[in-house]
Amino acid sequence: MCDTREIGPGESHLAWRAMRELRPHVTSAPEMARRVDEEQRPEGFRLAGCFVDGEAEAVAVAGFRVTYNLALGRNLYVDDLVTHEPFRGQGHAGHLMDWLSEEARRLGCAVLHLDSNVGPERRAAHSFYFGRGMRITSYHFGIGLANGT
Repeated sequence: MCDTREIGPGESHLAWRAMRELRPHVTSAPEMARRVDEEQRPEGFRLAGCFVDGEAEAVAVAGFRVTYNLALGRNLYVDDLVTHEPFRGQGHAGHLMDWLSEEARRLGCAVLHLDSNVGPERRAAHSFYFGRGMRITSYHFGIGLANGT
């Protein structure tokens, strides 16, 4: 069992151990905390974490934001959802999804959604999302602007 709670400003470093598995290009806890607290939080980004006894940092983390658009209305978008590898398969991501769903309802959101990369290494994540009742609702397209890829 874990204690699922919001990770507030000044605590963002508590998410790094789990987050670095999903975002390895972020090379340190101070770098992640700076990016989150100075760049993302002003745009509405929030963090939630799953904490277990004996661990100072979150063992699972979700990064999310509430947005509004014409297609979905008020919605909660999950940017990041990851469990630190030694703690996978223990239900922590499910606790985070429950917390996120409740927060979305509390805030009057009509939809909770996320994007998930494709590939064989993502099979477990996709099974988890399908098992939570999520479904594929669209394709997500993108192009890098630095070199056109």
